[in-house]
Amino acid sequence: MLGAAKLSIQFQFEYRINFFSDVFLSPVTSAAIEVTLWWSIFKSTGNSSLNGFSPESYLAYALWAAFFARISISWMYDFLMIDEIDSGRVNAILTRPISFYEFYLGQFMGYKFLCTLFSFVVPIGVCSLIHFQVSLLRLPLALALVFYYLILVYTMGFTLAALAFFYNRVHAIPMAKNIVIWVLSGELFPLDLIPDPYKYYLLNLPFASGVYIPVGYLTGRVDSSLVLRGFTSTTVALIFFGTLGHLVWKKGTQQYSGTGA
Repeated sequence: MLGAAKLSIQFQFEYRINFFSDVFLSPVTSAAIEVTLWWSIFKSTGNSSLNGFSPESYLAYALWAAFFARISISWMYDFLMIDEIDSGRVNAILTRPISFYEFYLGQFMGYKFLCTLFSFVVPIGVCSLIHFQVSLLRLPLALALVFYYLILVYTMGFTLAALAFFYNRVHAIPMAKNIVIWVLSGELFPLDLIPDPYKYYLLNLPFASGVYIPVGYLTGRVDSSLVLRGFTSTTVALIFFGTLGHLVWKKGTQQYSGTGA
């Protein structure tokens, strides 16, 4: 897996414009839009707080949420795994001493590590200049949760990609999955704005571990107990999708005939 991670890092440096766009341009643009939106909301309403939090708290949340959201998605690798099966290029991977799951997991985590290393320079630099309400001492635990959550996101993508053994053109399924996660993760708005009991259910889903919980922990909206709850819900979901993915992959490879690249 370490070799696969190194391969992914080398690949990213070969296409520097794509890497710059993915790591800097996309999250910076999203953050600018979100920050402007929340600033406009507070200016137009004249409120000094919303749900008990100040405007600075929401601006800090919007800034960090854009970068955490960029780290916690898997669009590219979802489609890449599907294309490998559709085209028949999966044949070459099936003959290697490393499994398909491990091969792309290594690449996926290497790519996300590189993105985090470079892209988080922006929110850290902004917070040091503007002095947003952020505790950078909490960043290691927040990142630990996100990278653990990434294994779940990848496993879900792997499970859906394995459907390509049975059906043609399954790209729409992971696309729908990513849109649902985008809404449930808390990138659009902090999940604590949702009324009870729906807020309780959303916070106990593993998807909140992608954006809301780590960003909320950084900005002081939540405490460490919710972070631990995020680890727990992610573990339960990982066991479920890991088992499901193994069964779907095993069934698919049993009926697979290796024709293609």
